[in-house]
Amino acid sequence: MKAERFIAGKLKFRGRIAMFCIAVSFFVMIVAVAVSTGFRDAVRDGISSVSGDVMIAPADLGYMTGSSPIERNPTYLPKVEAEKCVKSVIPVTYRAGIVKNGDRIQGVLFKGIPGDLPGQQPSDSLPSLAVSVPSGLSDILGTGEGDELLSYFVGEKVRVRKFRVVSVYESMLDSDDMLVVYARMSDIQRLNGWSQEQVSAFEILLADGCRTEDGIREATSDIGALTAAYAGEDEASVVCTSSVSDYPQLFDWLNLLDFNVFFILVLMTLVAGFNMISGLLILLFENISLIGTLKALGMTDRSIAEVFLRVSSSHVLKGMFIGNALAFLFCIIQSSTGILTLDPANYFVSEVPVSIDYLKVLAADIAAYAAIMLLLLLPSMFIAKIDPAKTVRMN
Repeated sequence: MKAERFIAGKLKFRGRIAMFCIAVSFFVMIVAVAVSTGFRDAVRDGISSVSGDVMIAPADLGYMTGSSPIERNPTYLPKVEAEKCVKSVIPVTYRAGIVKNGDRIQGVLFKGIPGDLPGQQPSDSLPSLAVSVPSGLSDILGTGEGDELLSYFVGEKVRVRKFRVVSVYESMLDSDDMLVVYARMSDIQRLNGWSQEQVSAFEILLADGCRTEDGIREATSDIGALTAAYAGEDEASVVCTSSVSDYPQLFDWLNLLDFNVFFILVLMTLVAGFNMISGLLILLFENISLIGTLKALGMTDRSIAEVFLRVSSSHVLKGMFIGNALAFLFCIIQSSTGILTLDPANYFVSEVPVSIDYLKVLAADIAAYAAIMLLLLLPSMFIAKIDPAKTVRMN
């Protein structure tokens, strides 16, 4: 056993307050990273549910009349589906309309999708003209599950349809100018006067690893190139747009959130580091005579510093472990109960979202530990100033 390790094992560190501060600092850091990741995932999932990460649509996409369909099975579709970042391609149909309940009216966008509607149980059989409405629209009109939804569609002539609300879903982008009513794609196709082989657009969901801001832009560019290169001569021209360009304010908000998290990480690391510096200084002052004796026995300043850094490192790791354990426990409780709530009008979600990205957590732990140990090199310089002759004479 090395002498440094043996001596370090015999020293008692009395800076329990410093270790407590380290545990609190790591708890705050890990929770900040988890909440930041949770917000990013929640916001991106909310955006993707409305328009996908990437959208392929005709240049003159018309919501009001639904007059610009594209083929449901264009020649470029297999190439797009085979793109490495593409997770799924969903055909959709759109039609803007006005819904009414009593004297309350509201403009909405009807979105026809294949498969189940939001909030619908897979085993449920849908009635004719079934729709799923956002909670914001339900509050405005006072309608709920089982109610009828009288709807008007403007075109060459006004068309009236009476839909049946089968579910109410929570939408992140639930504002008065972004109310999306989900319906079966076949119902919107008939309303637009289209065949089953005609749709409004394709919404593309990307794989998790490609959903960064730069990744979405790159995927949009690649998919746009594929549609241009492999489109048939008789197929309608299309353009590709990304969620980053459609909702820049949300991505700016996420970038600001990341900056705040980075500031928290730096601040908590400094707090933990300076508390450990005070603890190490106390340990050094309590053991001045031991330092003098070790110097008198021929141990170098570097070896003595290693002794005290080993003691400090042990307590930093203990505080880090406690902080991580408490942070993981908090994340598990929050994700399962949603005990901490938020105002969706300001934060887009109704509860604090948490998502543990273990790579980010590990990176934060390693970076903070390394920074704290570097800060602890400052008080270890005090060892070089101790004169063994004076300390031995004092004893």
